[in-house]
Amino acid sequence: MTLDVLTFGTPLHQTGKPDSMACDFFYPNMGGVENHLYNLSQCMLKRGHKVVIITHAYGDRNGVRWLSGGLKVYYMPIPVMFNQVTFPTIFSTLPLIRSVLIRERITHLHGHQVLMSARVVICRPFLQFVTKQYFIPEPWGFPLLKFTLSDVDSVICVSNTSKENTVLRAALDPERVFVIPNAVLSEQFTPDPSKRDPDHSTQIGLKGVDLLLAVIPRICAAFPKVRFLIAGDGPKKVDLEQLCDEHLLHNQVNLIGAVASEEAQNIMVRGHIFLNTSLTEAFCMAIIEAASCGLFVVSTKVGGVPEVLPSDMIELAMPEEDHLTETLAKVIIDMEAGRIDTSTFHDRVARMYSWQDVAQRTEDIYFAAHKQPRDSTVIHRMAEYYGSGPVLGKIACVLVMIDFLLFAFLDWLVPRSSIDVAPDFPYDAYYKL
Repeated sequence: MTLDVLTFGTPLHQTGKPDSMACDFFYPNMGGVENHLYNLSQCMLKRGHKVVIITHAYGDRNGVRWLSGGLKVYYMPIPVMFNQVTFPTIFSTLPLIRSVLIRERITHLHGHQVLMSARVVICRPFLQFVTKQYFIPEPWGFPLLKFTLSDVDSVICVSNTSKENTVLRAALDPERVFVIPNAVLSEQFTPDPSKRDPDHSTQIGLKGVDLLLAVIPRICAAFPKVRFLIAGDGPKKVDLEQLCDEHLLHNQVNLIGAVASEEAQNIMVRGHIFLNTSLTEAFCMAIIEAASCGLFVVSTKVGGVPEVLPSDMIELAMPEEDHLTETLAKVIIDMEAGRIDTSTFHDRVARMYSWQDVAQRTEDIYFAAHKQPRDSTVIHRMAEYYGSGPVLGKIACVLVMIDFLLFAFLDWLVPRSSIDVAPDFPYDAYYKL
């Protein structure tokens, strides 16, 4: 989310544990980041935190809304540029965000970033900033990544590979970067063998289509009873339709089309194998969901994927056509011969990836960030931003100084004492019911 936040002056809140989550992506939009944000917030609420979500407006969903568990959401009037990503701004969101932070007495701001497109300027003695990175940035984003993370207290990555990239590209102290994997609501991804088609000995669910155009014809020719189930309605669908026409694969390739997130489990349980052909992944939630549904996973060996599942639940292949085809063929043969048992996958995934564990580890990082001594003088912070690069560093320092001046002006124009403090949701009474 494109945020321009600067806090300066007296502490916002001295007691309790008020936290804020900031992200472009949230309900009513549905996806991996949105689910992560919602589930983590619900767990943090149960752990005694006050949680406020800050996101942009979705159509007529604007202003303040309440969700289950006392989760408060601020849908801010911030322009959307493309695909629910807010328009990049420099200073325009500062007055709104400042008002929300003061009204809600926020002490920790947790930003959830995709390609690190957000910038948050924090005066650290009074507000701790933690950011979670979901994807490994592209090369053009490295200078921006350094700028974005120059003045944060802690960074959370979803895999060790993502951490290594972040530390290297942003020149961060590894002690400030932590690894917490994503989690899954295992009860929403349960196996159901009765939904598998008995006329096809092996069905393959898919994620990613970069290598499929080469792999599918070869697998279908070698295994006539194999069927591919492909959900989604992206730009590659036309290429897949042309592939089916060219090789006469309509009986073996089922293009399901767009599927609502709540229907994902109903599609996954129809398969025996889940094939991930992504060329880059920081973590890949889809393979965890598939394993929870009782599918064996075949995936390209990229990013953080090798860290996600134990070797008896996944086969890894190099991200190239021949090796991926050979690996998938081997798994199909083993599956049809009954040498692969997935009956315990669901229970194992439930133990490995729980939201309660993610929430506890995230809370530990909040407390660690709050306790760690940091030099928060303006001079030190300018030096941090100056290290963003020979050109960007100078620009960053100018922008941050303007932010400081704008914040000082807002403190004079709209004093904190003039901003009403919002009443808290009665969490204690609610969770005692």
